[in-house]
Amino acid sequence: MVHSMIRVLDEARSVGFYRQAFGLEVADRLDFDSFTLIYLANAETGFELELTVNKGRSAPYDLGDGYGHLALTVADFAAEHARLRAAGLAPRDIVDFRRGEAAVARFFFIADPDGYQIEVIERGGRFR
Repeated sequence: MVHSMIRVLDEARSVGFYRQAFGLEVADRLDFDSFTLIYLANAETGFELELTVNKGRSAPYDLGDGYGHLALTVADFAAEHARLRAAGLAPRDIVDFRRGEAAVARFFFIADPDGYQIEVIERGGRFR
């Protein structure tokens, strides 16, 4: 996969959130007459998050019931949860997800400024 795209209202607010929360930086920015594309990335993977800003839009996007979430992994899971909480970004509680007695994953969710849900997963097992 190359990237995933989400529509956002405020470029600066969204870029700031993804920088502060996940260390993503602007890899490219393409400005067009009616929209702007901002590609965010980090050095760990070639996958990018594309933010699309439609110019002239002021109403929040209706995320509907089809959107699920983006997911990423972190090595120091507890420290990341604490850092995001200290930064006032309101990560939800940590979930220890199990199937019977078998551990599946440890994760928590956090919402970006437009309400998109991001799952932060402890790196390990199938989530490298």
